[in-house]
Amino acid sequence: MRILLLVSAFNGLTQRVWCHLREHGHDVGVELAGTFDRPRELVEAVDSAAPDLILCPFLKHRVPEEVWRRYPTVIVHPGPVGDRGPSSLDHAILDGRAQWGVTALSAVEEMDAGPVWASNVFDMPAAPVSKAALYNSRVADAAMACVDEVLRKVDAGDLPLDADQCLRVVADTGERPLLRRRDFEIDWVEPAQELARRVAAADSAPGAPADVQGRRVCLYDAVASDVETGAVPGTVVGHSVDAVAIACGTGTLWVGYAAPLTERRGTKLPASRVIDTSRTPYLKVPDALAETSYVRDEHVGYLTLRSYNGAMYAEQCRRFTSAVEKALTEDTRVLVVRGTEYAFSNGIHLGVIDAAPDPAAEAWENIWAIDELCLVLANADQLTMTAFTANAGAGGVMAGLCTDVTVARDGVILNPYYDMGIYGSELHSWALPQRVGEQRADTLLHRKLPISAAEADRIGMISGVGPRDMAAFDEWLGETARGYAEPATLTTTLARSAERRVRSKPLSYHQTIELAEMARDFFDDRNGFADLRKRFLTKAAPEVTPAKLRFG
Repeated sequence: MRILLLVSAFNGLTQRVWCHLREHGHDVGVELAGTFDRPRELVEAVDSAAPDLILCPFLKHRVPEEVWRRYPTVIVHPGPVGDRGPSSLDHAILDGRAQWGVTALSAVEEMDAGPVWASNVFDMPAAPVSKAALYNSRVADAAMACVDEVLRKVDAGDLPLDADQCLRVVADTGERPLLRRRDFEIDWVEPAQELARRVAAADSAPGAPADVQGRRVCLYDAVASDVETGAVPGTVVGHSVDAVAIACGTGTLWVGYAAPLTERRGTKLPASRVIDTSRTPYLKVPDALAETSYVRDEHVGYLTLRSYNGAMYAEQCRRFTSAVEKALTEDTRVLVVRGTEYAFSNGIHLGVIDAAPDPAAEAWENIWAIDELCLVLANADQLTMTAFTANAGAGGVMAGLCTDVTVARDGVILNPYYDMGIYGSELHSWALPQRVGEQRADTLLHRKLPISAAEADRIGMISGVGPRDMAAFDEWLGETARGYAEPATLTTTLARSAERRVRSKPLSYHQTIELAEMARDFFDDRNGFADLRKRFLTKAAPEVTPAKLRFG
Protein backbone atom coordinates (compact mmCIF):
# COMPACT_ATOMS: atom_id res chain seq x y z
CA MET A 1 0.00 0.00 0.00
CA ARG A 2 1.21 3.54 -0.76
CA ILE A 3 0.86 5.40 2.53
CA LEU A 4 1.51 9.07 3.21
CA LEU A 5 2.30 10.13 6.76
CA LEU A 6 0.97 13.67 7.08
CA VAL A 7 2.39 14.97 10.34
CA SER A 8 3.42 18.09 12.19
CA ALA A 9 6.81 16.63 13.13
CA PHE A 10 8.83 13.48 12.51
CA ASN A 11 8.63 12.68 16.22
CA GLY A 12 9.15 9.40 18.06
CA LEU A 13 5.69 8.00 17.32
CA THR A 14 5.86 9.01 13.66
CA GLN A 15 9.28 7.34 13.38
CA ARG A 16 7.90 4.18 14.94
CA VAL A 17 4.97 4.11 12.49
CA TRP A 18 7.34 4.88 9.58
CA CYS A 19 9.67 2.01 10.48
CA HIS A 20 6.79 -0.40 11.10
CA LEU A 21 5.09 0.29 7.77
CA ARG A 22 8.29 0.03 5.76
CA GLU A 23 9.25 -3.24 7.44
CA HIS A 24 5.85 -4.64 6.43
CA GLY A 25 6.39 -3.85 2.78
CA HIS A 26 4.46 -0.60 2.39
CA ASP A 27 5.65 2.31 0.27
CA VAL A 28 5.86 5.16 2.77
CA GLY A 29 6.38 8.89 2.35
CA VAL A 30 6.21 11.82 4.77
CA GLU A 31 5.00 15.39 4.45
CA LEU A 32 5.43 17.92 7.28
CA ALA A 33 2.17 19.87 7.33
CA GLY A 34 3.70 23.00 8.85
CA THR A 35 6.09 23.55 5.93
CA PHE A 36 3.29 24.69 3.61
CA ASP A 37 2.39 28.38 3.60
CA ARG A 38 -1.05 27.84 2.07
CA PRO A 39 -3.52 24.91 2.10
CA ARG A 40 -3.39 24.79 -1.71
CA GLU A 41 0.33 23.91 -1.58
CA LEU A 42 -0.38 21.01 0.79
CA VAL A 43 -3.19 19.78 -1.46
CA GLU A 44 -0.86 19.84 -4.46
CA ALA A 45 1.81 17.90 -2.55
CA VAL A 46 -0.72 15.23 -1.58
CA ASP A 47 -2.06 15.01 -5.14
CA SER A 48 1.49 14.60 -6.39
CA ALA A 49 2.06 11.75 -3.93
CA ALA A 50 -1.28 10.11 -4.85
CA PRO A 51 -1.40 7.88 -1.74
CA ASP A 52 -3.78 4.98 -1.17
CA LEU A 53 -4.05 6.06 2.46
CA ILE A 54 -3.04 9.06 4.57
CA LEU A 55 -2.12 8.38 8.20
CA CYS A 56 -1.64 11.22 10.69
CA PRO A 57 0.00 9.78 13.84
CA PHE A 58 1.02 13.26 15.08
CA LEU A 59 -0.84 16.16 13.53
CA LYS A 60 -1.59 19.55 15.07
CA HIS A 61 -2.55 21.17 11.77
CA ARG A 62 -5.92 21.04 10.05
CA VAL A 63 -6.26 18.76 7.03
CA PRO A 64 -7.68 20.65 4.02
CA GLU A 65 -11.12 19.45 2.98
CA GLU A 66 -9.88 18.77 -0.55
CA VAL A 67 -7.47 16.24 0.92
CA TRP A 68 -9.75 14.24 3.21
CA ARG A 69 -12.54 14.14 0.61
CA ARG A 70 -10.21 12.71 -2.06
CA TYR A 71 -8.11 10.34 0.04
CA PRO A 72 -8.87 8.14 3.06
CA THR A 73 -7.32 10.21 5.85
CA VAL A 74 -7.00 8.80 9.35
CA ILE A 75 -6.11 10.90 12.40
CA VAL A 76 -4.55 9.19 15.42
CA HIS A 77 -5.98 11.01 18.44
CA PRO A 78 -4.47 10.47 21.94
CA GLY A 79 -7.81 9.98 23.63
CA PRO A 80 -10.53 7.30 23.88
CA VAL A 81 -13.68 7.19 21.80
CA GLY A 82 -15.70 10.34 22.44
CA ASP A 83 -12.76 12.44 23.61
CA ARG A 84 -12.06 15.63 21.70
CA GLY A 85 -9.70 18.53 22.02
CA PRO A 86 -5.99 19.37 21.80
CA SER A 87 -5.16 18.76 25.50
CA SER A 88 -6.38 15.19 25.92
CA LEU A 89 -3.38 13.79 27.77
CA ASP A 90 -3.09 16.88 29.96
CA HIS A 91 -6.68 16.39 31.16
CA ALA A 92 -6.22 12.64 31.61
CA ILE A 93 -3.23 13.13 33.92
CA LEU A 94 -4.76 16.05 35.80
CA ASP A 95 -7.99 14.15 36.38
CA GLY A 96 -6.17 11.09 37.67
CA ARG A 97 -7.81 8.81 35.11
CA ALA A 98 -7.39 5.07 35.74
CA GLN A 99 -7.73 4.32 32.02
CA TRP A 100 -7.21 6.27 28.84
CA GLY A 101 -6.99 5.40 25.18
CA VAL A 102 -6.15 6.21 21.58
CA THR A 103 -8.62 6.51 18.72
CA ALA A 104 -8.03 6.41 14.96
CA LEU A 105 -10.72 8.37 13.18
CA SER A 106 -11.42 9.84 9.77
CA ALA A 107 -10.54 13.46 9.19
CA VAL A 108 -13.65 15.62 8.81
CA GLU A 109 -14.38 19.34 9.05
CA GLU A 110 -14.79 19.22 12.82
CA MET A 111 -11.64 18.27 14.75
CA ASP A 112 -11.64 14.77 16.34
CA ALA A 113 -15.26 14.20 15.32
CA GLY A 114 -14.95 11.76 12.41
CA PRO A 115 -16.02 8.11 12.11
CA VAL A 116 -13.90 5.66 14.09
CA TRP A 117 -11.57 3.17 12.45
CA ALA A 118 -9.98 1.76 15.58
CA SER A 119 -9.58 2.38 19.30
CA ASN A 120 -7.38 0.98 22.02
CA VAL A 121 -7.63 1.46 25.79
CA PHE A 122 -4.77 1.20 28.30
CA ASP A 123 -4.30 1.47 32.05
CA MET A 124 -2.70 4.66 33.24
CA PRO A 125 0.44 4.33 35.44
CA ALA A 126 -0.32 4.06 39.16
CA ALA A 127 1.90 7.07 39.88
CA PRO A 128 1.72 10.01 37.48
CA VAL A 129 4.45 10.16 34.85
CA SER A 130 5.20 13.08 32.58
CA LYS A 131 2.97 13.66 29.60
CA ALA A 132 5.96 13.11 27.31
CA ALA A 133 6.80 9.79 28.99
CA LEU A 134 3.18 8.64 28.78
CA TYR A 135 2.97 9.64 25.12
CA ASN A 136 6.14 7.79 24.13
CA SER A 137 5.17 4.61 25.98
CA ARG A 138 1.56 3.58 26.53
CA VAL A 139 0.02 6.07 24.13
CA ALA A 140 2.49 5.06 21.40
CA ASP A 141 1.79 1.37 22.00
CA ALA A 142 -1.95 1.94 21.74
CA ALA A 143 -1.44 4.06 18.62
CA MET A 144 0.50 1.25 16.94
CA ALA A 145 -2.34 -1.18 17.69
CA CYS A 146 -4.77 1.29 16.10
CA VAL A 147 -2.58 1.71 13.02
CA ASP A 148 -2.48 -2.06 12.47
CA GLU A 149 -6.26 -2.29 12.79
CA VAL A 150 -6.72 0.57 10.32
CA LEU A 151 -4.49 -1.22 7.80
CA ARG A 152 -6.43 -4.45 8.20
CA LYS A 153 -9.76 -2.69 7.67
CA VAL A 154 -8.58 -0.67 4.68
CA ASP A 155 -7.13 -3.80 3.09
CA ALA A 156 -10.40 -5.67 3.68
CA GLY A 157 -12.49 -2.82 2.29
CA ASP A 158 -14.20 -2.15 5.63
CA LEU A 159 -15.52 1.28 6.57
CA PRO A 160 -15.23 3.21 9.84
CA LEU A 161 -18.12 3.40 12.32
CA ASP A 162 -19.85 6.46 13.68
CA ALA A 163 -18.62 7.21 17.18
CA ASP A 164 -22.15 6.63 18.52
CA GLN A 165 -21.94 3.02 17.34
CA CYS A 166 -18.67 2.34 19.20
CA LEU A 167 -18.36 0.94 22.69
CA ARG A 168 -17.13 3.62 25.09
CA VAL A 169 -14.88 1.76 27.49
CA VAL A 170 -13.70 4.99 29.11
CA ALA A 171 -16.59 6.89 30.65
CA ASP A 172 -17.14 10.63 30.85
CA THR A 173 -15.51 11.65 27.59
CA GLY A 174 -16.32 14.67 25.50
CA GLU A 175 -14.82 17.86 24.20
CA ARG A 176 -12.23 19.32 26.57
CA PRO A 177 -10.77 22.84 26.36
CA LEU A 178 -7.23 23.71 25.38
CA LEU A 179 -5.05 24.02 28.50
CA ARG A 180 -2.48 26.79 28.62
CA ARG A 181 0.48 27.35 30.94
CA ARG A 182 -1.58 29.36 33.43
CA ASP A 183 -3.86 26.33 33.92
CA PHE A 184 -0.94 24.47 35.53
CA GLU A 185 -0.02 27.19 38.06
CA ILE A 186 1.57 25.79 41.22
CA ASP A 187 0.04 26.83 44.55
CA TRP A 188 2.41 25.65 47.26
CA VAL A 189 -0.31 25.31 49.90
CA GLU A 190 -1.70 22.33 47.99
CA PRO A 191 -0.56 18.75 48.70
CA ALA A 192 2.68 17.60 47.08
CA GLN A 193 0.88 14.65 45.47
CA GLU A 194 -1.49 16.99 43.64
CA LEU A 195 1.33 19.30 42.55
CA ALA A 196 3.38 16.39 41.20
CA ARG A 197 0.40 15.41 39.06
CA ARG A 198 0.09 18.98 37.77
CA VAL A 199 3.76 19.15 36.86
CA ALA A 200 3.51 15.79 35.09
CA ALA A 201 0.54 16.97 33.02
CA ALA A 202 2.51 20.00 31.82
CA ASP A 203 5.76 18.11 31.14
CA SER A 204 7.40 18.54 28.69
CA ALA A 205 5.23 21.45 27.53
CA PRO A 206 4.10 24.04 28.48
CA GLY A 207 5.69 23.53 31.93
CA ALA A 208 4.08 24.23 35.31
CA PRO A 209 4.67 27.88 36.37
CA ALA A 210 5.53 28.64 40.00
CA ASP A 211 6.97 31.28 42.30
CA VAL A 212 10.19 30.06 43.90
CA GLN A 213 12.52 32.31 45.90
CA GLY A 214 10.81 35.38 44.49
CA ARG A 215 11.36 34.31 40.87
CA ARG A 216 9.05 32.92 38.24
CA VAL A 217 10.08 29.48 37.00
CA CYS A 218 8.61 26.51 35.17
CA LEU A 219 8.90 23.13 36.86
CA TYR A 220 9.45 19.69 35.32
CA ASP A 221 10.35 16.14 36.34
CA ALA A 222 8.69 16.24 39.76
CA VAL A 223 8.09 13.55 42.37
CA ALA A 224 6.07 13.89 45.59
CA SER A 225 7.34 12.81 49.00
CA ASP A 226 5.27 12.38 52.17
CA VAL A 227 8.09 13.83 54.27
CA GLU A 228 6.90 16.82 56.33
CA THR A 229 9.54 19.49 56.95
CA GLY A 230 7.41 21.99 58.88
CA ALA A 231 8.63 24.76 56.58
CA VAL A 232 6.40 27.40 55.05
CA PRO A 233 4.94 26.10 51.76
CA GLY A 234 7.09 27.21 48.85
CA THR A 235 10.33 27.14 50.84
CA VAL A 236 13.31 25.36 49.31
CA VAL A 237 14.19 22.84 52.03
CA GLY A 238 16.89 20.64 50.53
CA HIS A 239 18.65 19.19 47.52
CA SER A 240 20.20 15.99 46.24
CA VAL A 241 22.77 16.38 43.47
CA ASP A 242 20.78 18.61 41.09
CA ALA A 243 17.24 17.87 42.33
CA VAL A 244 15.54 20.39 44.62
CA ALA A 245 13.06 19.78 47.47
CA ILE A 246 10.30 22.33 48.11
CA ALA A 247 7.85 22.33 51.03
CA CYS A 248 4.15 22.03 50.21
CA GLY A 249 0.87 22.25 52.14
CA THR A 250 1.37 18.58 52.90
CA GLY A 251 4.51 16.69 51.94
CA THR A 252 7.47 17.79 49.85
CA LEU A 253 7.80 18.22 46.10
CA TRP A 254 11.09 17.14 44.56
CA VAL A 255 11.87 18.86 41.26
CA GLY A 256 14.45 17.50 38.84
CA TYR A 257 14.33 20.21 36.19
CA ALA A 258 13.34 23.88 35.98
CA ALA A 259 13.44 26.78 33.57
CA PRO A 260 13.47 30.55 34.15
CA LEU A 261 10.18 32.17 33.21
CA THR A 262 9.94 35.80 32.14
CA GLU A 263 8.01 36.87 29.06
CA ARG A 264 9.23 33.63 27.53
CA ARG A 265 10.33 30.37 29.06
CA GLY A 266 14.08 29.86 29.24
CA THR A 267 16.05 26.67 28.70
CA LYS A 268 15.17 23.63 30.80
CA LEU A 269 18.07 22.87 33.12
CA PRO A 270 18.82 20.67 36.13
CA ALA A 271 16.79 22.31 38.90
CA SER A 272 19.72 23.39 41.09
CA ARG A 273 21.03 25.49 38.18
CA VAL A 274 17.86 27.56 38.26
CA ILE A 275 16.89 27.40 41.96
CA ASP A 276 19.45 28.37 44.63
CA THR A 277 20.24 25.47 46.97
CA SER A 278 23.44 26.85 48.50
CA ARG A 279 21.90 27.21 51.97
CA THR A 280 19.92 23.99 52.01
CA PRO A 281 20.89 20.58 53.40
CA TYR A 282 21.56 17.47 51.36
CA LEU A 283 18.54 15.14 51.59
CA LYS A 284 17.80 11.68 50.24
CA VAL A 285 15.96 11.97 46.95
CA PRO A 286 12.91 9.72 46.32
CA ASP A 287 13.81 6.54 44.44
CA ALA A 288 11.73 7.61 41.43
CA LEU A 289 14.06 10.58 40.90
CA ALA A 290 17.38 8.85 41.68
CA GLU A 291 19.98 9.10 38.90
CA THR A 292 21.29 5.59 39.45
CA SER A 293 20.21 2.42 41.16
CA TYR A 294 22.01 -0.91 41.45
CA VAL A 295 20.55 -4.35 42.09
CA ARG A 296 22.43 -7.63 42.21
CA ASP A 297 20.96 -11.02 41.36
CA GLU A 298 23.62 -13.65 42.06
CA HIS A 299 26.14 -13.40 39.18
CA VAL A 300 24.45 -10.46 37.45
CA GLY A 301 24.43 -6.79 38.44
CA TYR A 302 21.84 -4.37 37.05
CA LEU A 303 22.68 -0.66 36.94
CA THR A 304 19.85 1.66 35.95
CA LEU A 305 20.80 5.10 34.66
CA ARG A 306 18.14 7.81 34.68
CA SER A 307 18.45 11.02 32.68
CA TYR A 308 15.61 13.46 32.01
CA ASN A 309 14.47 12.92 28.41
CA GLY A 310 17.75 11.10 27.73
CA ALA A 311 20.02 14.16 27.80
CA MET A 312 23.25 13.72 29.81
CA TYR A 313 25.37 16.72 30.88
CA ALA A 314 29.06 16.56 31.78
CA GLU A 315 28.79 16.21 35.57
CA GLN A 316 26.05 13.64 35.19
CA CYS A 317 28.17 11.60 32.76
CA ARG A 318 30.95 11.59 35.34
CA ARG A 319 28.57 10.38 38.03
CA PHE A 320 27.34 7.65 35.69
CA THR A 321 30.94 6.65 35.01
CA SER A 322 31.64 6.43 38.74
CA ALA A 323 28.51 4.30 39.19
CA VAL A 324 29.66 1.91 36.45
CA GLU A 325 33.15 1.69 37.94
CA LYS A 326 31.69 0.93 41.36
CA ALA A 327 29.36 -1.71 39.92
CA LEU A 328 32.32 -3.35 38.19
CA THR A 329 34.07 -3.84 41.54
CA GLU A 330 31.36 -6.32 42.49
CA ASP A 331 32.32 -9.96 41.99
CA THR A 332 29.57 -10.48 39.44
CA ARG A 333 30.14 -12.01 36.02
CA VAL A 334 27.81 -9.76 34.02
CA LEU A 335 26.93 -6.07 34.41
CA VAL A 336 23.73 -4.92 32.71
CA VAL A 337 23.48 -1.17 32.11
CA ARG A 338 19.94 -0.08 31.33
CA GLY A 339 17.64 2.91 31.16
CA THR A 340 14.17 3.38 32.58
CA GLU A 341 10.88 2.48 30.96
CA TYR A 342 10.62 6.00 29.57
CA ALA A 343 14.15 7.06 28.60
CA PHE A 344 17.56 5.70 27.70
CA SER A 345 19.93 8.31 26.28
CA ASN A 346 20.31 10.69 23.38
CA GLY A 347 23.86 11.72 24.25
CA ILE A 348 25.12 15.16 25.24
CA HIS A 349 22.88 17.78 26.87
CA LEU A 350 22.19 20.58 24.38
CA GLY A 351 20.31 22.67 26.96
CA VAL A 352 23.11 22.77 29.50
CA ILE A 353 25.57 23.48 26.69
CA ASP A 354 23.54 26.37 25.31
CA ALA A 355 23.01 27.95 28.74
CA ALA A 356 26.71 27.86 29.62
CA PRO A 357 28.80 31.08 29.57
CA ASP A 358 31.02 29.37 26.99
CA PRO A 359 28.88 26.83 25.08
CA ALA A 360 31.81 25.47 23.06
CA ALA A 361 33.84 24.77 26.21
CA GLU A 362 30.82 23.18 27.89
CA ALA A 363 30.20 20.98 24.85
CA TRP A 364 33.85 19.94 24.92
CA GLU A 365 33.59 18.98 28.60
CA ASN A 366 30.40 17.07 27.87
CA ILE A 367 31.81 15.01 25.04
CA TRP A 368 34.94 14.17 27.04
CA ALA A 369 32.79 13.07 29.98
CA ILE A 370 30.54 10.81 27.92
CA ASP A 371 33.59 9.36 26.18
CA GLU A 372 35.01 8.39 29.56
CA LEU A 373 31.80 6.48 30.26
CA CYS A 374 32.14 4.69 26.92
CA LEU A 375 35.76 3.78 27.62
CA VAL A 376 34.91 2.30 31.02
CA LEU A 377 32.21 0.15 29.43
CA ALA A 378 34.41 -0.93 26.53
CA ASN A 379 37.43 -1.79 28.71
CA ALA A 380 35.59 -3.66 31.48
CA ASP A 381 36.92 -7.04 32.58
CA GLN A 382 33.40 -8.26 33.29
CA LEU A 383 31.01 -9.03 30.49
CA THR A 384 28.95 -5.87 29.97
CA MET A 385 25.47 -5.66 28.48
CA THR A 386 23.38 -2.67 27.43
CA ALA A 387 19.59 -2.83 27.47
CA PHE A 388 17.85 -0.21 25.35
CA THR A 389 14.68 0.06 27.42
CA ALA A 390 13.42 3.10 25.52
CA ASN A 391 14.23 5.10 22.40
CA ALA A 392 17.83 6.23 21.97
CA GLY A 393 19.67 8.49 19.59
CA ALA A 394 23.11 9.75 18.57
CA GLY A 395 25.66 9.30 21.36
CA GLY A 396 23.16 7.37 23.45
CA VAL A 397 23.03 4.65 20.80
CA MET A 398 26.80 4.60 20.35
CA ALA A 399 27.46 4.41 24.09
CA GLY A 400 25.13 1.41 24.24
CA LEU A 401 27.17 -0.31 21.52
CA CYS A 402 30.38 -0.05 23.57
CA THR A 403 29.39 -3.03 25.72
CA ASP A 404 30.00 -6.68 24.83
CA VAL A 405 26.31 -7.40 24.28
CA THR A 406 23.45 -5.04 23.41
CA VAL A 407 19.74 -5.86 23.51
CA ALA A 408 16.56 -3.82 23.20
CA ARG A 409 12.90 -3.76 24.03
CA ASP A 410 10.47 -4.34 21.19
CA GLY A 411 9.12 -1.07 19.82
CA VAL A 412 12.27 0.88 20.65
CA ILE A 413 13.44 3.26 17.92
CA LEU A 414 17.15 3.95 17.46
CA ASN A 415 18.68 6.88 15.60
CA PRO A 416 22.28 5.66 15.07
CA TYR A 417 23.74 8.84 13.63
CA TYR A 418 24.75 12.38 14.54
CA ASP A 419 22.96 15.53 13.52
CA MET A 420 23.25 19.09 14.86
CA GLY A 421 26.33 19.75 12.74
CA ILE A 422 28.68 17.52 14.74
CA TYR A 423 30.88 14.61 13.71
CA GLY A 424 30.14 12.62 16.85
CA SER A 425 32.32 10.70 19.29
CA GLU A 426 31.42 8.02 21.90
CA LEU A 427 33.79 5.63 20.09
CA HIS A 428 31.24 5.29 17.29
CA SER A 429 33.93 4.81 14.65
CA TRP A 430 34.86 1.62 16.52
CA ALA A 431 31.59 0.44 18.08
CA LEU A 432 29.27 0.64 15.08
CA PRO A 433 31.49 -0.93 12.36
CA GLN A 434 32.44 -3.82 14.64
CA ARG A 435 28.74 -4.73 14.81
CA VAL A 436 27.52 -4.09 11.26
CA GLY A 437 30.65 -3.67 9.12
CA GLU A 438 32.23 -0.55 7.67
CA GLN A 439 29.90 -0.15 4.69
CA ARG A 440 26.65 -0.45 6.63
CA ALA A 441 27.98 1.75 9.44
CA ASP A 442 28.78 4.44 6.87
CA THR A 443 25.28 4.12 5.43
CA LEU A 444 23.62 4.45 8.83
CA LEU A 445 25.73 7.49 9.77
CA HIS A 446 25.15 9.35 6.51
CA ARG A 447 21.59 8.34 5.67
CA LYS A 448 20.48 9.72 9.06
CA LEU A 449 17.24 7.75 9.39
CA PRO A 450 15.71 5.85 12.32
CA ILE A 451 15.64 2.09 12.59
CA SER A 452 13.54 -0.16 14.79
CA ALA A 453 14.93 -2.55 17.36
CA ALA A 454 13.81 -5.41 15.10
CA GLU A 455 15.79 -3.99 12.16
CA ALA A 456 18.81 -3.34 14.39
CA ASP A 457 18.68 -6.99 15.44
CA ARG A 458 18.35 -8.15 11.83
CA ILE A 459 21.49 -6.29 10.71
CA GLY A 460 23.52 -7.39 13.75
CA MET A 461 23.69 -4.01 15.47
CA ILE A 462 22.15 -5.55 18.59
CA SER A 463 21.95 -9.14 19.82
CA GLY A 464 18.30 -9.62 20.74
CA VAL A 465 14.88 -8.03 21.18
CA GLY A 466 12.75 -8.61 24.26
CA PRO A 467 9.00 -8.12 24.83
CA ARG A 468 7.42 -4.67 24.73
CA ASP A 469 5.61 -5.07 28.05
CA MET A 470 7.98 -3.69 30.68
CA ALA A 471 7.45 -6.43 33.28
CA ALA A 472 7.85 -9.11 30.62
CA PHE A 473 10.97 -7.39 29.30
CA ASP A 474 12.52 -7.27 32.77
CA GLU A 475 11.92 -11.01 33.11
CA TRP A 476 13.34 -11.67 29.64
CA LEU A 477 16.36 -9.47 30.36
CA GLY A 478 17.04 -11.40 33.57
CA GLU A 479 16.90 -14.73 31.76
CA THR A 480 19.13 -13.42 28.98
CA ALA A 481 21.71 -11.97 31.39
CA ARG A 482 21.79 -15.18 33.44
CA GLY A 483 22.37 -17.10 30.24
CA TYR A 484 25.43 -14.99 29.45
CA ALA A 485 26.65 -15.54 33.03
CA GLU A 486 26.85 -19.30 32.46
CA PRO A 487 30.58 -20.19 32.41
CA ALA A 488 30.70 -21.63 28.89
CA THR A 489 28.72 -18.76 27.32
CA LEU A 490 30.63 -16.18 29.36
CA THR A 491 34.00 -17.51 28.20
CA THR A 492 32.93 -17.63 24.56
CA THR A 493 31.44 -14.14 24.57
CA LEU A 494 34.42 -12.54 26.30
CA ALA A 495 36.78 -14.30 23.89
CA ARG A 496 34.80 -12.98 20.93
CA SER A 497 34.97 -9.44 22.30
CA ALA A 498 38.71 -9.76 22.91
CA GLU A 499 39.21 -10.99 19.36
CA ARG A 500 37.34 -7.99 17.97
CA ARG A 501 39.56 -5.64 19.93
CA VAL A 502 42.72 -7.36 18.71
CA ARG A 503 41.56 -6.99 15.11
CA SER A 504 40.75 -3.29 15.52
CA LYS A 505 42.93 -0.27 16.19
CA PRO A 506 43.29 0.87 19.83
CA LEU A 507 40.29 2.67 21.28
CA SER A 508 42.51 5.70 21.86
CA TYR A 509 43.03 5.89 18.08
CA HIS A 510 39.29 6.15 17.46
CA GLN A 511 38.75 8.60 20.32
CA THR A 512 41.60 10.85 19.15
CA ILE A 513 40.24 11.11 15.62
CA GLU A 514 36.67 11.69 16.80
CA LEU A 515 37.64 14.38 19.32
CA ALA A 516 39.78 16.17 16.75
CA GLU A 517 36.72 16.43 14.51
CA MET A 518 34.49 17.46 17.42
CA ALA A 519 36.93 20.21 18.44
CA ARG A 520 36.44 21.83 15.04
CA ASP A 521 32.67 21.40 15.27
CA PHE A 522 32.49 23.00 18.72
CA PHE A 523 35.16 25.69 18.67
CA ASP A 524 35.19 26.59 14.96
CA ASP A 525 31.46 25.90 14.49
CA ARG A 526 32.28 24.74 10.98
CA ASN A 527 28.90 23.03 10.44
CA GLY A 528 26.53 25.39 12.26
CA PHE A 529 26.31 23.55 15.60
CA ALA A 530 25.40 26.75 17.49
CA ASP A 531 22.48 27.63 15.23
CA LEU A 532 21.20 24.05 14.90
CA ARG A 533 21.37 23.62 18.68
CA LYS A 534 19.28 26.75 19.26
CA ARG A 535 16.74 25.72 16.62
CA PHE A 536 16.37 22.35 18.33
CA LEU A 537 15.94 23.86 21.80
CA THR A 538 13.40 26.43 20.63
CA LYS A 539 11.57 23.79 18.59
CA ALA A 540 11.90 25.88 15.44
CA ALA A 541 9.63 24.49 12.73
CA PRO A 542 11.38 22.98 9.70
CA GLU A 543 11.02 24.97 6.51
CA VAL A 544 10.72 21.98 4.20
CA THR A 545 10.15 18.24 4.39
CA PRO A 546 13.53 16.50 4.01
CA ALA A 547 13.79 14.81 0.62
CA LYS A 548 14.89 11.55 2.28
CA LEU A 549 11.45 11.27 3.94
CA ARG A 550 9.38 11.84 0.83
CA PHE A 551 8.34 9.14 -1.61
CA GLY A 552 11.27 8.06 -3.74
